[in-house]
Amino acid sequence: MAMRRITGAIRASCVSSSSSGYFARQFHASSGDSKKIVGVFYKANEYASKNPNFLGCVENALGIRNWLESQGHHYIVTDDKEGPNCELEKHIPDLHVLISTPFHPAYVTAERIKKAKNLQLLLTAGIGSDHIDLQAAAAAGLTVAEVTGSNVVSVAEDELMRILILMRNFVPGYNQVVNGEWNVAGIAYRAYDLEGKTVGTVGAGRIGKLLLQRLKPFGCNLLYHDRLQMGPEMEKETGAKYVESLDEMLPKCDVVVVNTPLTEKTRGMFNKEMIGKMKKGVLIVNNARGAIMDRQAVVEAVESGHIGGYSGDVWDPQPAPKDHPWRYMPNQAMTPHISGTTIDAQLRYAAGTKDMLEKYFKGEDFPAQNYIVKDGELAPQYR
Repeated sequence: MAMRRITGAIRASCVSSSSSGYFARQFHASSGDSKKIVGVFYKANEYASKNPNFLGCVENALGIRNWLESQGHHYIVTDDKEGPNCELEKHIPDLHVLISTPFHPAYVTAERIKKAKNLQLLLTAGIGSDHIDLQAAAAAGLTVAEVTGSNVVSVAEDELMRILILMRNFVPGYNQVVNGEWNVAGIAYRAYDLEGKTVGTVGAGRIGKLLLQRLKPFGCNLLYHDRLQMGPEMEKETGAKYVESLDEMLPKCDVVVVNTPLTEKTRGMFNKEMIGKMKKGVLIVNNARGAIMDRQAVVEAVESGHIGGYSGDVWDPQPAPKDHPWRYMPNQAMTPHISGTTIDAQLRYAAGTKDMLEKYFKGEDFPAQNYIVKDGELAPQYR
C-alpha cells in the first residue's frame, strides 16, 4: 500500500519551485503554452500490468501522462527509436522535450539535433547522458539534464552482486542445475572467497563510494582511482586508499570495477594495452558504459584467460544485437541493462523527471547537480 501511495504522489503531486534562471533556446514555457514531449522507453508488454509501480516502460510512461495532458501538453511515448523511418524520427522536427533512459537510449546525434528546430530540453530518466551528442547539444543551446542520484544505490548493489557471482563462479553452477547436471569440481576449481582480495574501482563518484562502503565489511583491500581524491573522513568511512595513477592501481587488483562516465577520453579506454596491465585472471565488473571497453580486446582476454571473468549490464550499442560477441564469450555473467531500473529506482527517476518538467514549464532552475549541459557548458565529468 505504501508503494502505491508513492506512485500516486508521483502522478498527482506538484513540486515546489526554486529560483528562476536563464536557459538557451527560450527555455521556458509561458502560461498556457502547449509543449510536445516525446518519451522513449522499453516496452514491458505483459509485464506492464504486473506491478503498479513499474513506471519506466512505454505502457506506464513514467506515470506522468495524465498530469501532462491535463495541462494541455502533447505526450508521445514509443520504443521505436532506430532508423530513418522509426516513430521517434517522425517527431524530431517539432518536439520540444525528449525524455529517454540509459536502459533503452534514444541516440540523439548532431544530425537529429539539427533537425529538431523546436527542441529545448533533453532529459535522462536515470543517470548517464552519453547517448546524446553533448557537444552538439551545447552548440545548439540545448539544456541536458538527468535525475542525478536516482539509481546510485541500485547500481552499487548490483555491482556487489556481480563481484560475488564472478568470485564464486556462480553461473556455471546455475547452468548445471538447469541442465540436469551435477559436477562440483567443474565449479569449485575456480571459486574463491572475496575476503582478502584487492578490489579497485575506476571512478569513485556517487556509485563508486556506495560500492566501497558496501565492500568494507567483506574484509577486502580497497583501492580507488578518480580525478578527485575523497576527503579524509570519506576515505576512513570506506576504508579505501587513493591511487593517483591508474597504471599503478590495475596490476594490484583481483577485481576491477568500472565506475567512470563515458566521455571522449574514456571511450575505448580499456583496450588491449590497458587490459594487459592487469593481473592474469582479473575479474572485471562494468555497469558504467559498454563503449568504455574495447569490445574485441575484452573477448580475446576472456578467451585467453587473462580476464578470469567479466560481468556487466552495459553494451554498445543497446539493445545488444544477437551476434554481439560478449553474449558468447566464456566466463561471462552479462545481462541486459537492468542494474539501475529496479522498481525503487523507477519511482525515484519518475519523480525527478516530473520535478524537472514542472520547473521547465515555470522557467525555473533545476537542482544544480542535475545539469549535464547548461548555457553551452558541459558538466565537469563530461569535459
